[in-house]
Amino acid sequence: MQKLLWWIIAGKRGGKNRARILKLISERPYNAHQISEELCLDYKTVRHHIKILEKNNLIQPTGDTYGKLYFLSSKMEENYEIFEEIWSKLNIK
Repeated sequence: MQKLLWWIIAGKRGGKNRARILKLISERPYNAHQISEELCLDYKTVRHHIKILEKNNLIQPTGDTYGKLYFLSSKMEENYEIFEEIWSKLNIK
């Protein structure tokens, strides 16, 4: 999991935005539009990052297409300390 998170956050372009999305979703579930507004990111950018996070089983959706709420996956919740360690090392804001 540590390698996956480093690759998703630090090893790929847009990783800081993916980290910001994970941090936001850890507080409570959000839909893509809400994430876009909270993080001041373009909606299409958020959708792109959500696809990557879903594909890597870091978040999971619940609900219908437009109003899908995103939660951290069980796998991510179990390893959240690793994420926080990476977050602090990269000094993401």
